[in-house]
Amino acid sequence: MPFLQYKCAACGNRFEELVAKHTDKVLCPKCGGETTRDYTGTVYSSTGKQSKACSGNCKTCGGCR
Repeated sequence: MPFLQYKCAACGNRFEELVAKHTDKVLCPKCGGETTRDYTGTVYSSTGKQSKACSGNCKTCGGCR
C-alpha cells in the first residue's frame, strides 16, 4: 500500500494518504472535497537516479528514462 500525494480541488489542501490501490477515491480530510493526484516533490527514475526534467506525471513526459 503506497502513500500518495493529493491536492483538494475545493480548498487547495495538499496531503499524503495511505491507499490500497492508486485508483482509490480519496476525499480531502479538511473539507471533504474531491481530490486529484499531486505530482510534486523529488522524482527518481527506475535506476534510482534523480531525473532533472521529470514532472512525475508520466502521461505528459513519456516516462522516466
